[in-house]
Amino acid sequence: QVQLVESGGGLVQAGDSLRLSCVASGRNFSSQAMGWFRQAPGKEREFVAVHGYNHNPYTYYGDSVKGRFTISRDYAKNTVYLQMSSLKPEDTAVYYCAGGVAGLGSTARVISWGQGTQVTVSS
Repeated sequence: QVQLVESGGGLVQAGDSLRLSCVASGRNFSSQAMGWFRQAPGKEREFVAVHGYNHNPYTYYGDSVKGRFTISRDYAKNTVYLQMSSLKPEDTAVYYCAGGVAGLGSTARVISWGQGTQVTVSS
């Protein structure tokens, strides 16, 4: 199992950019699909993005972030990133790094979770 530690959250204004990082420790990082989810107060956890490999690398995004967020990985550093641009107040949530993501979107299953990092976007 992979242990995950997120960083990079904070308070920003609408339209700003922010980059989240997630460092993974443990075995099998490179073989696992890694992703990001988020949870806003009073709402269910929402799929944000996933980065995996199936003969070729692939990425997949939730509709609400498509075109604004970019997920990437640095295999040498065991790190997955979420670059967030054109942030909106509705992006305010706790963002969770996810390891061992199986499937895409709202039905994705996750093996490992990070502790979460708060992102707050003011209007």
